[in-house]
Amino acid sequence: MWHAGSYDPQDFLGRLIGDKPWVRNAEQSMYECYDDNFFASQFHIDLFAKSLNTNNSKTHRVGWPMEYLANSLDSYKNMPKRDLILFPHRVAPEKQVEIFRDLKTQLPQYDFVVCQEQQLTKNEYHNLLGESKLVFSANLQETLGISWYEGALVDSIPMVPDRLSYSEMALPEFKYKSEWTEDHDSYLENRDKVVEQIVEYMENYEDFLPSINKQVTKLNKEFFSGKKLYRVIADGE
Repeated sequence: MWHAGSYDPQDFLGRLIGDKPWVRNAEQSMYECYDDNFFASQFHIDLFAKSLNTNNSKTHRVGWPMEYLANSLDSYKNMPKRDLILFPHRVAPEKQVEIFRDLKTQLPQYDFVVCQEQQLTKNEYHNLLGESKLVFSANLQETLGISWYEGALVDSIPMVPDRLSYSEMALPEFKYKSEWTEDHDSYLENRDKVVEQIVEYMENYEDFLPSINKQVTKLNKEFFSGKKLYRVIADGE
């Protein structure tokens, strides 16, 4: 099951190692040794194939076997909401946390929290998710995306760029134009649009609840289920 590697230039392995022959050969050899190679999204398959030779019979887009998440977050689903916006990603260059910090200065009427900057227990983190109205992403690296799925499970609006794995996973209601946050300069040029979209979500939160439910249904069925994975394994036997 592939999740990331040096073949992704935005991943920390891609930044640190790059396309050195030894790492390409290592990743290629692992791919060849495995009878089946599983990926969560088509985006990840395409990204992998740009750098490595792939074989359709060995490559499978199966989502990720995380059915347990939906039940584990049930108790946080109906918490009272407040004007809280979360950045639930790791603090790393490819996640562009500086954009989030700048948005905080533009929208003082809302609470902005970078989760990884606090020493949160899992329960405290889930409580924040349950209280939040919006989960924000400006990511430049994502082959699946668990945190925005967790947010949607507890009725937090996902605001994600139309790129990476988000393009195939997110409903149109929750995707903003990729060029708005392709880098910090692009963000500054489009900041008013990003701010406007956030205000739209926050001030009309209740209107988006039906779409959040549709989004969760799509993610549960197509991306956070192990059914396709189990089927490939069973057929192989």
